[in-house]
Amino acid sequence: MHIKTGGRDDTNADQYRYPYEPTPYRVLERLANSALIRKGDVVLDYGCGKGRVSFFLSYQTKARTIGIEYDERIFARAMENQRTARAKADFVAMRAEEFDVPQQVNRCYFFNPFSLEILRAVMARILESYYAKPREIYLFFYYPSTEYTCYLAALDELDFYGEIDCTDLFWGNDSRERIMVFRLPPMDI
Repeated sequence: MHIKTGGRDDTNADQYRYPYEPTPYRVLERLANSALIRKGDVVLDYGCGKGRVSFFLSYQTKARTIGIEYDERIFARAMENQRTARAKADFVAMRAEEFDVPQQVNRCYFFNPFSLEILRAVMARILESYYAKPREIYLFFYYPSTEYTCYLAALDELDFYGEIDCTDLFWGNDSRERIMVFRLPPMDI
């Protein structure tokens, strides 16, 4: 891919914004092969870090990708990767809860980038965009926390679509090694 996205970074992490840790490529391969992201889709990667998810999904699925990152230093690494990458991705330096979701976005990806409080604000932004332009939106949550799972299950607007099992990709049989998929269904107008 001609990018450098490895390593964990908790320099600016706190109780609301969690450390940067890239999604393993094996998990991204499983997501790309699920056929839930295709050419013509627009994927929003929350807490994109150095851009691994954005570049990989753009390259593998031909979808347009947008990465959101609040940490300016890590964002600068995504921009460095943008110059050398074999795939195209767009990046925005901004706090996720302040970002107005473009009406073209129909896929969202999360790897526990922030606290439940921020997730609530982000979901409000996603729903605002959804109601402004009704469309089917899939939300992917890799390695979901119990807090995330309980909150998402209680949102009336969301349908639980299923999950992409990733437990076989890692040692230890960790039940959190999965991508939970939720869907905002198309609305009848």
